[in-house]
Amino acid sequence: MGVRPVPPPMKVALFTGKGGVGKTTLAAATGYAAARRGLRTLLLSTDAAHSLSDVLQIPLTGTPSAVPGSPDGLLHAAEVEVRAEFENAWSAVRANLVGLLAARGVAEVTADEITVLPGADEIICLLQVERWAASGEYDVIVVDCAPTGETLKLLALPDTLRFYADRFFSAPARILRSLAAGLTGRAAGPGDQVRDTITELLDRLARVRDLLTDPDRSGVRLVVTPEHMVIAEARRALTALALHGYPVSSVLINRVLPQDVTGPWADRVRQSQQIQLAEAESSFAALPIRRLETSDVEPLGGDRLETTARLLYGDDDPFTRSPAPVLRVEGAAGRYSMTIPLPLADRSGLALSRSDDDLIVTLGAHRRRIALPSLLTRCRTTGATFQDNALVITFEPDPDRWPSALAGAL
Repeated sequence: MGVRPVPPPMKVALFTGKGGVGKTTLAAATGYAAARRGLRTLLLSTDAAHSLSDVLQIPLTGTPSAVPGSPDGLLHAAEVEVRAEFENAWSAVRANLVGLLAARGVAEVTADEITVLPGADEIICLLQVERWAASGEYDVIVVDCAPTGETLKLLALPDTLRFYADRFFSAPARILRSLAAGLTGRAAGPGDQVRDTITELLDRLARVRDLLTDPDRSGVRLVVTPEHMVIAEARRALTALALHGYPVSSVLINRVLPQDVTGPWADRVRQSQQIQLAEAESSFAALPIRRLETSDVEPLGGDRLETTARLLYGDDDPFTRSPAPVLRVEGAAGRYSMTIPLPLADRSGLALSRSDDDLIVTLGAHRRRIALPSLLTRCRTTGATFQDNALVITFEPDPDRWPSALAGAL
């Protein structure tokens, strides 16, 4: 038996797009392409309205199982069972929180209602990605995400939770334990468990965020069809993903009308599609774009998904590094800048503010809190401009916050 070569670092590919564009089909085809390249591959659906089992034509559960007939048996698939995972992960902590609140006179029914974890579905999905990424069992994880809006909520969650947890858990552990003891009348117990469990949760979310924002290991695939509304939503998604720091690897244009389909109806559809294809080529010019023609048979099951994979990728590697630019901080000698890529941004919806050591960037309906590097926390913001599809924010040292040993250099 030959020795299996050492695989490259584990990679994650996220597929999203407007509902109905075929993202599940292309995610499944990409899973087959990965397995064909000899990679241990997990297809993971985090869409609440799962359709991965329908595309693969096999039953799926929350536990990965081998896809029958996949290349060398390397393809596994699962659909995240959010309710079951939530009960397993959160029920004990929720019971302890109810006990803490009840000790303070809050009615048990009310306490149980107010300890429903916000964003629970998104948290469970992210934790499942982190779990299987850390398991060492797979070389590639292909994630069939929910439609664009839900995916953006999912990916914004780690930063949001970290912000509120930092505020809530800013006191030293000793003070928190004393507070828990005061609430419960015990020296240790539920308060410690709650804090430790939430700390572990935040650490895991931080790890999955680090993974998904690393362009060498992860990237989002935007799936579109040549329709005006679909491409308009993808343009907004590209900007929002960039704001939150998630690299986009490629744009996949699905259901392009083949040239050999003719007739008055086909000619009208093709003319409309050509306009939208040109718009997509212009909008996403900085990204690799792949096209897939529509088929007269639904791409369901292994054989047709393998055919789809060959049509989509040929012999190319589906997991090349994302070309998307990333946030960077530069400068010296008292002049510094932070560059935030914001491709296709509508500048009229942009707002900036500072809150303590955070920079808050609001772009339309999306907002991101960026924890400033320690150097910039001692600086004041002096201006902001748009340059080459990026927001460039400038800083200069604040003499009142600059270390006294370096004050003379200002």
